[in-house]
Amino acid sequence: MSQTVIILGVNGRFGRAAAQAFLDAGWSVRGLARHWPGRAVDPRIQQITGDAFDPGAVSAAAFGSDVIVNALNPPYPDWARDLPRLTASVLAAARASGATVMIPGNVYNYGAAMPAVLTEDTPHRPTTRKGRLRQVLEDAYATASADGVQTIILRAGDFIERERTSGWFDAFVAARVAQGKVTYPGPLDRLHAWAYLPDMARALVGLAEKRAGLPAFSSFGFEGFNITGAQLVAAMERVARRPLKVTSMPWPVMAVIGLVSPMIREVTEMRYLWQTHHSIDGSRLAGVLPAFHAPPLETALADAMAA
Repeated sequence: MSQTVIILGVNGRFGRAAAQAFLDAGWSVRGLARHWPGRAVDPRIQQITGDAFDPGAVSAAAFGSDVIVNALNPPYPDWARDLPRLTASVLAAARASGATVMIPGNVYNYGAAMPAVLTEDTPHRPTTRKGRLRQVLEDAYATASADGVQTIILRAGDFIERERTSGWFDAFVAARVAQGKVTYPGPLDRLHAWAYLPDMARALVGLAEKRAGLPAFSSFGFEGFNITGAQLVAAMERVARRPLKVTSMPWPVMAVIGLVSPMIREVTEMRYLWQTHHSIDGSRLAGVLPAFHAPPLETALADAMAA
């Protein structure tokens, strides 16, 4: 029997990948967006036009769905205003429909003093504005679980993907590969967590199909690739079949620009993620999805760098 998922933020980076993964798995896919792009959208996606800030509109769009994927990600400067409103809409829709909520998580919650290995039991001690806002968001879903709203969080590091979405990999690290250059945001000897986005989306579908056996509120780490900057650059060189010159991020210049640019200020706040060792443990996910296998790093990079 076909199951139905509605994806909020279906035109964003995670939303697009999730839609493809659910379609590949045979699900019926709905997408909610305020505006639909002029480019072609997979005809298998039921396009629903609506405002995600309107709980009534989201509830109506989600009626009859089995799963709600909250892939909404407002610009950093708008998080304080928008995240609570979006959370309220999603929770209203989940209560009305009985659907399970699924959310892509990040490592912001752990804070600048996070240990080198992050598990689902690692304490959350956010030290940034965005980390605290993400914690408030997750706490709201945890509280709602007592009222019968099931929520599953799949937590990962920075995305590796083919689409150009102003993420760290495509906008900075690999932006000048064609010119033989890599811009790396931190020391090359620090562990950093990466996730190949199509793989993470496939894992999300796997969890959706196992949701009946999961707790009302659960979190899973997506291991992806826990590698140093040096290991990433070496793999990129193997894919590019040429040496790549590494340059560093101009953090002091960005700090000055951040005095007048809210977005650059928000990006600069997360500099610690490139200076602090961190890796994501995927043992719990492997226990639930033992047949799930990710491709090698070079395969993910070849796809992403082809753009």
